[in-house]
Formats: sequence, structure tokens, C-alpha cells
Amino acid sequence: MSLKSNIRKSDLPKHIAIIMDGNGRWAKQQGLRRVLGHQNGTKAVRETMEGAAELGVKHLTLYAFSTENWKRPKLEIDTLMKLLVSSLKKELSTLVKNNIRLSAIGNLQALPPKANKELHEVMDKTATHTGLTLTLALSYGAREEIVKAVKDISEKVKNNIISLENLDETIINEHLYTQNLPEVDLLIRTSGECRVSNFLLWQIAYAELYFTPVLWPEFNKEDLFKAIVNYQQRERRFGKTSEQLQ
Repeated sequence: MSLKSNIRKSDLPKHIAIIMDGNGRWAKQQGLRRVLGHQNGTKAVRETMEGAAELGVKHLTLYAFSTENWKRPKLEIDTLMKLLVSSLKKELSTLVKNNIRLSAIGNLQALPPKANKELHEVMDKTATHTGLTLTLALSYGAREEIVKAVKDISEKVKNNIISLENLDETIINEHLYTQNLPEVDLLIRTSGECRVSNFLLWQIAYAELYFTPVLWPEFNKEDLFKAIVNYQQRERRFGKTSEQLQ
């Protein structure tokens, strides 16, 4: 029996974020080139977004390419960018079928023109979809995001658009890439690594963290359901005591 039947629809995480880790290690285990690990990882993306859409999860954010990933060998970067373009074209029908809206966060101007163009075309074609919002974090780094927000806010304070006395969490949220997204409820990382790797540092302040040894190319709907079942077994107190929640 699928774990899906154990999930309470009334207690779904509104926003799930995933660090998709383990493509390279999976390829190495199979005796394949790293590139083929990334290619097989696209299957896990499809499984995950379909599983989230089936449940009624409203937001899914995937860490697709970090600012640090630009330091990788040029061949791997070029391959990843080509894979991004081909995957967006290939998965458009899946997005349409499942009423999924595509969005993206990060320094998108840093992407190659062809990848940027394809990304925005698919975003435009799915803009009216009302189901799951799938957000790709591309050329994304949380520290860079926060520095950018600080600079933007500082400029507005300097020009008397924002007063220092009124500066609060809401204003900071409005200047982040994720200004249109709710805070993360559940952060999943695959491959057994237990770190957040500069991903959504502000937004995961109260997120439940879930680490699984499953390598990303092998991650499927049941793995997603398992993470959500685990999430629903936890008590989220947000600084309060158990007695206060009762």
C-alpha cells in the first residue's frame, strides 16, 4: 500500500523545498559519466512534482543550480544548461497536464541567453495555472540574496522611501527573491548529506529538516510521501511549549 494513504490532507506542508543531491555519486556507482547522473535526475523531478501536485501541495522549490555551481568544470556547466533547456521543453506537457505553474528565483541574468529565454517562455505558458507552483532556484545563493536585499533596502532608506524605524521582517521578505512564496515548512535533502548548502537560509528559519540517504536520481513519489508522513509526525511549536499548543 502506498504511503499516500497515510498522509493527512489537512496537515500538508504549504511549501516544500528540496536540495537535489547525489546525481554525480549515482552516476559513479553505475559506472557512468556525471552528466548521465544529471540526466537521470530529471526523472526524479517529474516524479516529485507530480506527487506534490497529486497531494495538493501548493509550493515546491527545487535547488537546481547554485551560485557555487558556476565553479564546476565548464563542460559540466554547459551540459547542465543544455539539459535545463531540453528538460523545460520536454516537461511543458507535464506542467500543463498537472496544472503546475513554473517560476524561478536567483540571479537569472547569469544564465546563458538560450536557457533564460526557454525558462521565461515556459513560465509565460504556465502563468495562469492554479495548482502547484514549481519554483526552480537557478544561479541561486541565499547569502547573495540577503546581500542584495540589504543593498536594495539601504538605498530606499537613503532616499527616504523606507524609514529605519519601520524596517521589519515583512520589509525584508518583500526584498527577497521569494517575496511571493510562503516560508518553507519542509526542507528535504537527498544523498545522506546533512547540511543546507546556502539554500533559503532566511526562509527555512522554522522549517522541518528531513535528510534521506536516497540519491536524487532514485528519489520517487514514495520517497516524497515518506518525507511528508515524517513531517506530519512532528510537533511544530514555533517557540511555544507543547502545553500552549494544546
